[in-house]
Amino acid sequence: MKGIITVLGKDKVGIIAKVCTYLAERNVNILDISQTIVQDYFNMMMIVDISKAVKSIEILVEELQHIGEEIGVEIKLQHEDIFNIMHRI
Repeated sequence: MKGIITVLGKDKVGIIAKVCTYLAERNVNILDISQTIVQDYFNMMMIVDISKAVKSIEILVEELQHIGEEIGVEIKLQHEDIFNIMHRI
C-alpha cells in the first residue's frame, strides 16, 4: 500500500530531516522523493510504502499535520488510490 506525502511552505533548515525521522520511527519506507526550492518556498513530494507502518493511515495523517504545524509547513498524506482518482477528474 502506497501513500503520497506533500510538504509545502517557507524553506528552513530541518524540514526533510523532521519528516524522514518521523516516517522511519513508524516503519514507513520512502520509495521516492523529490524536493525543490523556488525562491524561499519549499516543495516536496514523497511516495511512501505504508503497508508495514506501525500506525494506521488516519493516525499518520493527523500526526504529520501536527508536525507541519510545529515547523511551519503544510504536510498532507493521501492514500495512493485517492490521489490517483483525484487527479484523474
